Amino acid sequence: MTGIEASRQVIDLVRANEDRARHHQGCSPDIIARAEREMSLTFPPSYRLLIEEFGTWDVPPTEFLGVYQTERAGDVLLGSVVETLDARATVGMPPELMVVLLDDVWLFAVLDTSQPDDDGEYPVFAWNPGVLDGGLMEKIADSFGEFALKECQQNLS
Repeated sequence: MTGIEASRQVIDLVRANEDRARHHQGCSPDIIARAEREMSLTFPPSYRLLIEEFGTWDVPPTEFLGVYQTERAGDVLLGSVVETLDARATVGMPPELMVVLLDDVWLFAVLDTSQPDDDGEYPVFAWNPGVLDGGLMEKIADSFGEFALKECQQNLS
């Protein structure tokens, strides 16, 4: 299954379980382009599709970061953007990594943008600043779509 196919299944799952899953409005192409500029990274197709559809979403207990704005934060792009920039500034996360999930076990689930596959997808890794040699721990999935689908299926079963 490709990352895009998995993301389409995530969209279907979230829409079919709106009593348990929550989501925001999707992001416009302009907001997505701004997010990419601010991080100096490009979203892979499977993550981009979900951000376009939902902006941010959660299937408790998993809260996917996505990209979103709130009235209180004003023009700031929250979610992956602020968490990626913050992790770079505060814990020295390498610039090729993009934070997609905060986790109690791994600390961060990240996309490693230095390892694109033929579809433009990046692998998902657990990253912890306390781990030597760059903090990368275990590989979680081959694409964001596959990662998100697995999390959503577990949480909705």
